[in-house]
Amino acid sequence: MKIRLENVSKEYNLGKTKVRALDNVNFQVDEQEFITIAGPSGSGKTTLLNVLGCLDTPSEGSVYFDDKKISDLSLAKKADLRNEKIGFIFQSFNLIPVLSVYENIELPTLIGHKKTKSKETRDWIMHLISAVGLENRVKHRPDELSGGQRQRVAIARALVNKPACILADEPTANLDSDTSFMILELLQQLNRDEKTSFVFCTHDVDIISQCSSVVRIKDGQIVSDPRTQQSNGQPSVKEGVIIADATV
Repeated sequence: MKIRLENVSKEYNLGKTKVRALDNVNFQVDEQEFITIAGPSGSGKTTLLNVLGCLDTPSEGSVYFDDKKISDLSLAKKADLRNEKIGFIFQSFNLIPVLSVYENIELPTLIGHKKTKSKETRDWIMHLISAVGLENRVKHRPDELSGGQRQRVAIARALVNKPACILADEPTANLDSDTSFMILELLQQLNRDEKTSFVFCTHDVDIISQCSSVVRIKDGQIVSDPRTQQSNGQPSVKEGVIIADATV
C-alpha cells in the first residue's frame, strides 16, 4: 500500500491565533518502507503522522491511499481503512482501562468488516503477546501494568490486524534497552517478511540507525528527504547532525 500527501497544509485555531502545523507538504510512504521523521519539538511530526493515518484532515491539499483520494470516502469507509490498513502506536498508549491485555490487543479484530474470533486470530494474538514478552500478564488490566508493559500492549495491538503500514510515535520510549531491542527485532521481521511499512517519530538511536531513511521536518515543512534528494539547505542526515543537535 502506498500513502501519498500532495500539497498538504494543516492549520489549527488557538483562540484568535492560527498555527500552521504543516505547510505545503509533499510526502510519500511506499510498501516496505522503514523510515523515521525527525525534527524539533513543534515541527509538525505528530501532525504529519495523524494526517498520514487519517486521524486528522488537512486544511489544504490531498491524501491518497493507493492513488484513491481519501476525501472522496465516507467517514465509515475512512474508519474501515484505518482499522484494516493502518496500525497506530501512540506514546500515550490509549488502552481501554476495563479490558485485559488480551482484550485490548483483540479489540481491532472485532471492529469493522474483519470481525473475527477464529482460532487463527486467537493464535496470532497469543503469538504477539509472547513476542512482546507479556505471557504472564494476559489477564491483567492496564492499571496493573507498568508503563513499559502498557507500551508493549499498544505495540501488539497495532500489529494484530497485520496492517500494511504502522505509524509509531516514540514506540520504545517507555521500554528498557533489552525489551526495546526485542521489539525492534519484531518490527524488522514484519517489515521484511510481511512487507509492512513503518514510519517512526522517535529519539531512539537504535531505531534511527536501522531505518533506511531519516526525513527531516522543520516549521511544518519537509526540509530533507534522502529518498527524493529533497533538501532545503539542511545538513545531510547521514552526517549524524540530527542526533547530535537533538532534533530527532
